[in-house]
Amino acid sequence: MSKVAIMTDSNSGITQKEAKELGITVLPMPFNIGEQTYFEDISLTQEEFYVKLQGGEEIFTSQPSPQSVMDAWDALLGEYDEVVHIPMSSGLSSACQTARMLSMEDKYEGKVFVVDNQRISVTQKQSVFDAMALAQEGKSGQQIHDILMECKLHASIYIMLDTLYYLKKGGRITPAAAALGQLLRLKPVLQIQGEKLDAFAKARTSAQGKITMINAIRNDITNRFGDDLANVHLAIAYAGDRQAAEVWKKEVQEAFPGCEIIMDPLSLSVSCHIGPGALALAVSEVLK
Repeated sequence: MSKVAIMTDSNSGITQKEAKELGITVLPMPFNIGEQTYFEDISLTQEEFYVKLQGGEEIFTSQPSPQSVMDAWDALLGEYDEVVHIPMSSGLSSACQTARMLSMEDKYEGKVFVVDNQRISVTQKQSVFDAMALAQEGKSGQQIHDILMECKLHASIYIMLDTLYYLKKGGRITPAAAALGQLLRLKPVLQIQGEKLDAFAKARTSAQGKITMINAIRNDITNRFGDDLANVHLAIAYAGDRQAAEVWKKEVQEAFPGCEIIMDPLSLSVSCHIGPGALALAVSEVLK
């Protein structure tokens, strides 16, 4: 039986401390701020990130260097037979494609398996947990990869924005649309299903946006996941405001009584583009 290591990146929301406790490897995502490069949860905390973001500093997301990826693999292959690497969605970053290309090199072929299952944040974290469980069951790296790929679209994330400023700043909406949205105090709800971050709905208030997300999750459970809470994992994520997230968690718990709700900070790679104050609700199917 192969000894399989599990590796991911910090977009999963798994901290370096948690990684040590779980026995996995988390590659920190780099961010360029001014003329300096920072690494998530290494030289850049969540709190520092939002101070810089709201302070108007230019923040650019980046991807881990190929050398840092290979160094991590080499270290793991010194102890394990195989590595299953679960990076953020290829639709949101080129880091996944880079890792896939590196894994095709002769020294890694048949030993490193890069999972491009279109996950990020709390759904990516759940994939890591699933991979760990499969490895403990004795599954090989190839088997774990194939199982995670088979269910790659069995998850959804809905995100309510607090501001349109950062979407406008990144060129994802026009200044006129942003101005109208701010005037009308709209709370856009975005979705991640598959590769991209897309528009889902427009709410007039935060309360309406929350109802929209809860109803969207209910619809997913009913129409995609067998209409059974036992078939799904639920999680919420937040961009900076933990107090608002605690309130949101209670509301989600009331909507789905008896269901365990995981709560984590939203990936900084997503927060960089949508801004602080966002709240998210995610669902992923339990592996069968």
